[in-house]
Amino acid sequence: MIQMVSSTEEKIKEAARKVFLEKGFSGATTRDISNEAGLNCALMNYYFRSKEKLFAVVFEEMLHLFFQGMTTVLNKPISLKEKIVELIEHDFQTFKRNPSLCIFILNELHRDPDHLVNVIQGAKTQAALLFEQQLKEAINQGIVRPVRMQHVLSLLLANTQFIFLGKGITMNTWQMNNDTFNAYAEEHKQLVTQMIINFLFIDA
Repeated sequence: MIQMVSSTEEKIKEAARKVFLEKGFSGATTRDISNEAGLNCALMNYYFRSKEKLFAVVFEEMLHLFFQGMTTVLNKPISLKEKIVELIEHDFQTFKRNPSLCIFILNELHRDPDHLVNVIQGAKTQAALLFEQQLKEAINQGIVRPVRMQHVLSLLLANTQFIFLGKGITMNTWQMNNDTFNAYAEEHKQLVTQMIINFLFIDA
């Protein structure tokens, strides 16, 4: 019985992830989600009570998955330069697999910024403090320009997200298919990596 409940909940959450990513919170309805899951609305409401509660669960799980990947990189016993390269790779691969995630997060930022801030605050870990300490040590040693950690992370996210935010218009403007866009994104990732490393590291 417990396994059946868990299976049904996961089925609903998987359907909700797909619908929320496509339509956002405001555009999605419980009927859209129940149709995607192949279940009736009453059963969905039995498990999650409301669209708002289901959205909160799905949104936090997606953000935690993203931050968990970042935390894994930040915890690695590798050099600062290697860590930055891996963070860029992580972000690119995450948004490549889920290109709608960028728009989804931005929409939520406008719809309910307090909720997003609370989730991000909850995701802050010792790993971020270790990264900040590693950055400060590199600055003190004259290896890296004096830049705050928040700016470094903003540079990484801004330069990895935008290419996927504009995926549709880029493909239409330059007549790309998925293969040529993926090749273009890979080239862009290399440029972003080189640009950020050259900016941060004094003797890059």
